Amino acid sequence: MTCEQWQEKIDAYVDAEMPEAEARDFQAHLQTCTACSSEALARSELKRSVHLAGKQFVPDPEFRRRVQTSIAPRRGTRPVTLWALAAGFIGIAVLLIVVGPLMLRRQAQQQQRLLGELTDLHVSTLASSNRVDVLSSDKHTVKPWFQGKLPFTFNLPELQGTPFELVGGKVSYLDQSPGAQLLFTVRQHVLSVFIFKDSPELDRMRSGEVMHELSFNIESWTQGGLRYFIVTDAGRSDVDDLRARFIAAAQ
Repeated sequence: MTCEQWQEKIDAYVDAEMPEAEARDFQAHLQTCTACSSEALARSELKRSVHLAGKQFVPDPEFRRRVQTSIAPRRGTRPVTLWALAAGFIGIAVLLIVVGPLMLRRQAQQQQRLLGELTDLHVSTLASSNRVDVLSSDKHTVKPWFQGKLPFTFNLPELQGTPFELVGGKVSYLDQSPGAQLLFTVRQHVLSVFIFKDSPELDRMRSGEVMHELSFNIESWTQGGLRYFIVTDAGRSDVDDLRARFIAAAQ
């Protein structure tokens, strides 16, 4: 496939809509083509910038207070009747019926947004000519590099005798919070392991379950106050294997 034909497929790759086999071929092409890798990185960064811009315009606490004040019931001297109580209970029931699904939908949208940001970070890394800032297969070199760059520490698993190989790492951001992005390979697949300090927003993610974001597998879990993510196109057995090694290393 020519370079021009690959460039027509960059959007599908950045959006993780490319078939798995074709995505692997495109990743191999990116490693040898500066023009395509630069264009893929630029489009991925544009997509991420749009994600971040959408989060800048949210109601502040003062706006919430004003709304609550305006709808708060006013005190009066009229006695509360049975009909008034009944109407109040009915109103609460209706509110739960209406608002409940909306809250669940909002949580689902929040989770989908975070998954999208993680896959964007993973794709941006694959498309970059400089995938990591610290390049080493030695965990004793990679882990100390993060000291002073993150507000937490973490342990890396021992990989000797396993099919996994550590490539290196860099600092990444999710919801404007810094975290570690560690790159691993297993056979022909690349795995990104993200580690962030756990938060109420990240705590809504489902733990211990492999989720699917288009053509990628994503697994999330918490341990020791940290939130871990694995993003990859590798199979579930490889995801479970690497997850188990990180859990054992953190104990």
